[in-house]
Amino acid sequence: MSYPYHQPPVMHSQGPPAQWDYNQGQGHPTPYPGLHGAYGQQPSAPGWLPPPGGAQQHGYPANNNYQYPPPPPQQQGYGPPPAFPSLGYAPGQMAPGDFRREADALRKAMKGFGTDEKGLIAVLARLDPLQVAAVRATYQSHIRRDLYADVKSETSGYFRQGLLAIIDGPLAHDTALAREAVQGIGTKEWLLNEVLLGRSNADIRAIQAAYERTYRGRSLQQDVADDLSFKTKTLFTAVLRAARHEESMPIDYRLIESEAQNIHGATAARIVNNADEVTALFARTSDNELRALNQAFASRYHLSLESHIEKEFSGHMKDALLYMLRTALDPAMRDAVLLEEAMKGMGTKDNQLVVRVVRLHWNRQHMEIVKRAYHHRFRTDLIQRVKGETSGDYQRLLVAMLE
Repeated sequence: MSYPYHQPPVMHSQGPPAQWDYNQGQGHPTPYPGLHGAYGQQPSAPGWLPPPGGAQQHGYPANNNYQYPPPPPQQQGYGPPPAFPSLGYAPGQMAPGDFRREADALRKAMKGFGTDEKGLIAVLARLDPLQVAAVRATYQSHIRRDLYADVKSETSGYFRQGLLAIIDGPLAHDTALAREAVQGIGTKEWLLNEVLLGRSNADIRAIQAAYERTYRGRSLQQDVADDLSFKTKTLFTAVLRAARHEESMPIDYRLIESEAQNIHGATAARIVNNADEVTALFARTSDNELRALNQAFASRYHLSLESHIEKEFSGHMKDALLYMLRTALDPAMRDAVLLEEAMKGMGTKDNQLVVRVVRLHWNRQHMEIVKRAYHHRFRTDLIQRVKGETSGDYQRLLVAMLE
């Protein structure tokens, strides 16, 4: 069978291949940030353990030159090893090397009369999370100025929003997005979904800790609970407990069969859905298990789990469950669809587009898969589509991140 964008289907019966060829180098497919993230990783055979250094979550690739902090301790000496946080999600992580040239170039672009926007783009658009942290620290120590403050004062609009999101790095940016999602009147449900759902336990803990450091006296779990109600409140409360099964945990196929029946029994077999049972299951289940569950459900009921959720749920609850499922099944296509949703119709949803492109660009390997998925689904080039919906320095920044 041919998969035109070179993303093979993910099925729970597959073990992790040693190398998968996507025509752009080799390696494991990684999740979005993807958005996220993030935020899904390659299916694991029962008993498979991640490679040394931990299984990477939410689309940020491993780099052997960087030192990762130790993962959370295993409980009572048993169970699968916990995943490491994603690249850029541990405070103090920074790329090694001398970044004075980048710091000087950024200062030159903003010093004096006028701003060299192309110079800012040339430096910032290609940095990975740890390089961003190093450049920002070097700018502070070498130039004796704050990079975030300088860029904020010299730019404007969505161009400024994109640059500041890059300078923040993935953890601080996600933290700010989580606050934006629950601040003010109404909830930005799409932001909550993309920042918090489908994430590793390590990343959820990192975001919660950063939220408490940044917004002193506030708890992300409490703020989210206060902003939501009923079914979605239950789901996100469970997600923020950071108690998902690790991806390295062996799959219990008999349990998966039982849970497929439980989902059907809690929804289609009832007049009123028992949403609590479904949310509890989704909140604790790993992506590997979700893939297995999807296959078991389709085999037993001759209907995809995605179609079943579409039919049985509505509103934010439906969107959240589908986001989690699509994270596990096909993260590249999920991101491709989200990018198109930000651009289709009358007027571009620029805030969504900036957030999604910035979060996507942290993992270039995954981004290339998303670009092929986009072309496969929408029969057009993603970069050309973005060019058609944006203009000026804002356009140049998005294109530079996507190239």
